Amino acid sequence: MAVVQDTTKRAARRRRRSPVGAAPGTLIADPNARRSELKLTLISPETFQVVDDASTGELARACEDWPVIWLDCVGLANIELIEDIGRIFNLHPLALEDVVNTGQRPKAEFFDDHVFVVLSMMDDVATSRYEQIAFFFGEDFVVTFQEREGDPFEPVRRRIEVAQSRLRTKNADYLAYALIDAVVDSYFQPVDQMWDTIDGIEEEMLRAPEQQHVRRLHELRRNVSQLKRALGPLRDAISALIRSEAACIAPETKIYLNDTLDHILRLNESVESLREMAIGLIEMHLSLSQARINEVINVLTIVSAIFIPLTFLAGIWGMNFDPDTSPWNMPELKAYFGYPAALGFMAFIALSLVVYFRWKKWL
Repeated sequence: MAVVQDTTKRAARRRRRSPVGAAPGTLIADPNARRSELKLTLISPETFQVVDDASTGELARACEDWPVIWLDCVGLANIELIEDIGRIFNLHPLALEDVVNTGQRPKAEFFDDHVFVVLSMMDDVATSRYEQIAFFFGEDFVVTFQEREGDPFEPVRRRIEVAQSRLRTKNADYLAYALIDAVVDSYFQPVDQMWDTIDGIEEEMLRAPEQQHVRRLHELRRNVSQLKRALGPLRDAISALIRSEAACIAPETKIYLNDTLDHILRLNESVESLREMAIGLIEMHLSLSQARINEVINVLTIVSAIFIPLTFLAGIWGMNFDPDTSPWNMPELKAYFGYPAALGFMAFIALSLVVYFRWKKWL
């Protein structure tokens, strides 16, 4: 499983690029891209309609009949379909090139009659898998391009179903804000899960630090760094939308975008705190491990210090002596209580050393 995740992350870091010397705006699909499917959401103050597996013909007719259109394209394999969408909404070809060349840095670009926004969203919390999502929006349309199925837009879809919802009464820029805000808010869940994980690791380390904690902390720090790389440019993209003078972004919508920016700032602060805490726990683990090693060494040293003099005495009395030959040849070897006296003397030395170590507060 770890090998599969590492391979996925390495693949995610690769950037799709047009061939060297290709004309600007050249669209080349990733061989691994998912088949493109269109989901059309038609919105008016009175009603709404959802068309699954929509065709470009239905899309062209809807542009004439509905005040606000949300086209969601899932999968980027069908280049001809993406080009047709670009022609229907008059999307800039350079922006469409960024759509199919996934791995773009989050950004916002402004054209004459529409705005282009690229974001990163985490579509799989378990594996920390990210995907690029691109937004085009103008006065009466929103077009989203996703790499694969799975998005945080379900709350927005439910709000569209509610009569008199702002999404039904306002222009497309408010719908674009709601979708962008949903992407930003989707980061709170993985961040909260990371906090739960790091709190659990901290409690386990305080009880008994283990080597697996270092591995888990390094994985967590890597995920946090990846999250930080996604959120940093995201803040710049939303700030650009707020500062822009694009005609298709109403001043009232910018107020709501300010709230989204506040969410991003909170996420950035939380992620930075996570990163610092992960680094601090790694350092704490090293300190606890070193302290544990020092404690073991201290115990072994004390035990050795106690047994060194006992071993010395045992070595002397264990030598080959002949007390009949000379009075200097250990005459106490023939003493009636020599053996218990020797053991008692050894016990006295050991006990004295223990008392001395306690007096020195080494024990």
